[in-house]
Amino acid sequence: MRVNISPMKNGTGQLSEIYLDSRARILCPPELIPAPGQYVLAHADSSDDPLPVSVFFSDSAPNGFRCAPSLPLAWRPGTQLNLRGPLGHGFSIPAFARKVALIAFDESPARLYGLISIALKQDAEVVLVCETVMDDIPEAVEVQPLRAFMDIYQWADYAALDVARENLHQLGEMLGKTEQAKSPREAQVLVRTPMPCGAVAECGVCALTIRHEWKMVCKDGPVFEMNSIFPHKKG
Repeated sequence: MRVNISPMKNGTGQLSEIYLDSRARILCPPELIPAPGQYVLAHADSSDDPLPVSVFFSDSAPNGFRCAPSLPLAWRPGTQLNLRGPLGHGFSIPAFARKVALIAFDESPARLYGLISIALKQDAEVVLVCETVMDDIPEAVEVQPLRAFMDIYQWADYAALDVARENLHQLGEMLGKTEQAKSPREAQVLVRTPMPCGAVAECGVCALTIRHEWKMVCKDGPVFEMNSIFPHKKG
């Protein structure tokens, strides 16, 4: 089951720090902090760009949160932000999960990082599959390269994936190879794509075809149950 959409708020925040791994710390009121998989729309006070930026949760931080890469290059520590959110459906690790796979299919695992502490608190084994190394991964977490995707996906009883919309077809082809093999009891996938309107205008920029129906990633996602996108797979 996905995390339900939280009551949406408008407020202000500040970009406090930018880390070497391109994550950043944002100071904001607690009601504007998204859950793992959710996002807030952020617009810099000084920016001439009319479109806000989708900012995803990566980890907890004092008086705000640490967000996933990448923010606009023009944003620097001290930048004042107008925020709207939290938006969308997030991840939800089921209570039964004891073997958790976190799979960054094509980019940084930062959007999955916030699930690590949740999984460890329920005594689950955690394997992170990614190509980008993060320095602050807990020692209890096993890290595997993307070439181990198939083995780890079949090992897990819950899997959370992060993938760009344009790579869904490639992911589907790989998952098709597991049709005759064991799959997780539940799996969820964060579909990453521009979401400029944040579920307000239904602009269609983030549209995704699922079972011959149009879905908007900004409001129907960005986290989807795996079997809603790939009906032959569990989740």
